[in-house]
Amino acid sequence: MSTIKPNYTRPLDIKNGRVDMSHGSGGRAMAQLISELFAAAFDNEYLAQGNDGATLPAANGRLVMATDSHVVSPLFFAGGDIGCLSVHGTINDVAVMGAQPLYLSASFILEEGFLLADLKRIVESMALASREAGVPVVTGDTKVVEQGKGDGVFITTTGVGVVREGVNLSGDQAKPGDKILLSGTIGDHGMAILSQREGLTFSAPIVSDTAALHDLIAAMLDSGAQLRVLRDPTRGGLATTLNEIAKQSGVGMMLHESAIAVNQPVEAACEFLGLDPLYVANEGKLIAICAPADAQTLLEVMRAHPLAREAAIIGEVQEDAHGFVQMTTKLGGRRVVDWLAGEQLPRIC
Repeated sequence: MSTIKPNYTRPLDIKNGRVDMSHGSGGRAMAQLISELFAAAFDNEYLAQGNDGATLPAANGRLVMATDSHVVSPLFFAGGDIGCLSVHGTINDVAVMGAQPLYLSASFILEEGFLLADLKRIVESMALASREAGVPVVTGDTKVVEQGKGDGVFITTTGVGVVREGVNLSGDQAKPGDKILLSGTIGDHGMAILSQREGLTFSAPIVSDTAALHDLIAAMLDSGAQLRVLRDPTRGGLATTLNEIAKQSGVGMMLHESAIAVNQPVEAACEFLGLDPLYVANEGKLIAICAPADAQTLLEVMRAHPLAREAAIIGEVQEDAHGFVQMTTKLGGRRVVDWLAGEQLPRIC
């Protein structure tokens, strides 16, 4: 390796350059990386303050904050990448609390030797997702670890939002008789990751559903429906998320398999690999639990939105001291949809 020190008065060599330890040193090289790559992509009035944190306008209402770390492998996949995924995932965690997402922070752990061209691609994907969602990245941090002690890049995002007046959503509010709605097909994200990771090809492509759901949720809140719970069924999929809600609320649930949509390539991939799509991660779907009288109205509002055209009522909440989630099958039987002992698919998000 050459002992000649890089000339940091020149622009970053994005095309051929790699992350080195000096990019996390706190010196001129780090300042250049932040200025020419991160700040250039995320540019907004709050980030431009250039301080250790962002000074933000006072919020009028209850604040919601959510944070999430993203370690997906591979970094780039059909339908997205770790960059847009990190934005969408945190926006959705804030939005399902009934909050309008306002700001994001982003923290990067970079591995020495990571291609600057790939880093630029990821950061620009994050910036595009942030702009499209109207939720700016206002502050962040960058660290570099030695080669072999990371996996290219890990990203942690934190989001802040404000809950609108009169909205109070929580996993402990589901009541017997409530209806359970799902915004679309399940398993798309997890199987997009796994099929690419394993080099599997199918008759039709499997594409991640990663998307920001806050506009859909705003329309649902505007509908006047009495919403009790909203959740995005990410790791552990639909089954795990509903078991979490059943435990929080002290209720049972009855699902109907015929109402739960799975894209044919996803279904085929799950069957081939011995996986149950009920437990496969999603990144652009939501579960809604609402008062029974409002279910049809809510369903119509959801189907009018491009991210929920395949929305369906998939079951109902019921009294059950054991908190079981059950499902009537397409064959007319019944089975318990239990927790998994562990994660089916690691490094999905």
